[in-house]
Amino acid sequence: MRKETEKPVIIIALITAVCLLGDTMLYIVLPVYWHEFGLTSLWQVGVLLSVNRFVRLPLSPLVGWLYYRISKRMGVMIAVSLTVISTFAYGFVQGFWLLFIARCLWGVAWAFLRLGGFLTVLDVADQSNRGFLIGKYNGLWALGGLAGMLAGGLLTDSIGIEAVTVIFATLALISIPFVFFFVPANVSSDDEEESGRESMKQVWKGKNVIPVMITGLIMAMVFFGIFMSTLSRITEVNYPSLTLFGMTIGAATLAGVIQSIRWGWEPFIAPRFGRLSDGKLGRTPFLITALFLGAGWFAILPLDLSPLFWIVVVLFLQLTWTMTVTLTDSLAADVSTKSGKVVLMTTYTIVVDVGAAIGPSFGYMISDFFSMSALYWITSGLLFCLGLFWMVKNIREKRMGKRRSNKDAVFLITTMKGFGKWI
Repeated sequence: MRKETEKPVIIIALITAVCLLGDTMLYIVLPVYWHEFGLTSLWQVGVLLSVNRFVRLPLSPLVGWLYYRISKRMGVMIAVSLTVISTFAYGFVQGFWLLFIARCLWGVAWAFLRLGGFLTVLDVADQSNRGFLIGKYNGLWALGGLAGMLAGGLLTDSIGIEAVTVIFATLALISIPFVFFFVPANVSSDDEEESGRESMKQVWKGKNVIPVMITGLIMAMVFFGIFMSTLSRITEVNYPSLTLFGMTIGAATLAGVIQSIRWGWEPFIAPRFGRLSDGKLGRTPFLITALFLGAGWFAILPLDLSPLFWIVVVLFLQLTWTMTVTLTDSLAADVSTKSGKVVLMTTYTIVVDVGAAIGPSFGYMISDFFSMSALYWITSGLLFCLGLFWMVKNIREKRMGKRRSNKDAVFLITTMKGFGKWI
């Protein structure tokens, strides 16, 4: 039964991974071969790598609305079709505006994929395994990021960008039969849609909705925005050229290898964090731990450390990243089961996209005005404050729970005494 529950999650995660190949390949290839894409300036590279995220902000509510009217299978089919078109276009169109359109198409594809994946997990999960399945889903689709970065860069150098995009687009095309056979064809019910409408009006009033959304925003801004975009920069500032085990390694290479390691361990570690949070302790204590650990690692990184110890700290920070993302996504899934799933998860994906979009701009603005060290210490303070908030919130809820338990116990004893006298 457990294997049957996991099967749809594994399939949708692997489909997402295949679709992600072309996008992550572009992050490695475009900054190096931008002339071959017909671009005339480096600012165009930055726009092309970020526009897919910005286009999702206004379109995500529309995608959420469509998932009330079309099946998850149809939504994922649309996503895969747009992925095939956009990935193929990366290798065969020239010039900024044509590539701009292709990146916008990918943004739409990712909006359908991400929400379709979350909804698939919510359909098959319950309180006992929701964190585990969220972790498995996140971990498996991360393989696409790893393969896209490593294989994309290596293959482009050896066989050219056109051949690579044809291979990646073909792999996405081959995944369509798996969409047809394994992605659920059900459409959200009328009750779910009515619940969604009600949730849209009161989405911020539900228990834990605002804390989860704020946490999702800060998590995305810190890890997907600030850290991901500045790792190579702080590596260059601290260690312009490293000599490890007799080899000289450049800052960009080191940052790329370190980030690839995170993509590689996601399928194995993320589900374990999710399963831990499914247990008796719940998700909040693990989230508090992750936030405080993240604050500590960010505070240490700008210090004058030995290269090997610095790399260890970065790896531990990335482990904390995996833990935080898994727990925050699981908390969002928990909240969504109490009201309209589609509207809550749509809102959450928008919030995460906003955080990831503003993170790089915020990071480089702070580093320009002050320094990279100041940026990382400010980020550390942000995570520490968020961890403190969840800790205080958790303590208050436990105290309220004990008061309720005491009241229930007094009521039960009084009732039993009265019943005894009556007898």
